[in-house]
Amino acid sequence: MAKQQEEVYFVFMNFDPVYERLRADRSKEGSATLDAYLSHKHDKLLAKLLQPDSYRKRSSLAIVDGFAVEITEDQASVLRSAKEVRVVEKNQELT
Repeated sequence: MAKQQEEVYFVFMNFDPVYERLRADRSKEGSATLDAYLSHKHDKLLAKLLQPDSYRKRSSLAIVDGFAVEITEDQASVLRSAKEVRVVEKNQELT
């Protein structure tokens, strides 16, 4: 059986009051705290739902509480079913 192709997907999270509180702090320290919180939160979700070394997180997106990750369509379906996740969309090239 052929291995599924990995593509970049954007994963957007459901409402998180901690994220909203941290995002309101516009200081340099507040921004660093928000970045660390989101990176850890997103890494934890991926580790809980997907097999180790089967994905590659590219970045966390602090402005929208989301992240970009290289995964297969099957893995995207797994993420879509998570209660913490609002939307999973494949990256589309603009032409």
